[in-house]
Amino acid sequence: MFSKIQRRNKIKARIRGRISGTAARPRMTVFRSNKQIYVQLVDDLAGKTLVSASSKGIAEGNKSEIAAKVGESIAKKALEAGISEVVFDRNGYLFHGRVKSLADAARNGGLKF
Repeated sequence: MFSKIQRRNKIKARIRGRISGTAARPRMTVFRSNKQIYVQLVDDLAGKTLVSASSKGIAEGNKSEIAAKVGESIAKKALEAGISEVVFDRNGYLFHGRVKSLADAARNGGLKF
């Protein structure tokens, strides 16, 4: 029997085996803790984080609304950096709730997955 963390790591390894980020199309990876949500645009070939955003300092709204604000923020920063297409990495989390609201807000902000 796997624990939650072992199960997520197994799913995460399977996803990361299939996708990779480049400078032209970076990997948009999401990390979700109990209180915060973080997102980064990563160039895996160079091993660098190009743009990042988090929910630190955003206090108004429920968790899904805060995740949507983070999605808008990462889209704005990415477009300013000249990035319009990304590969979405849900990092082993299910695509619903906060992860989905972040992704939808990033799409509405102008990013293409």
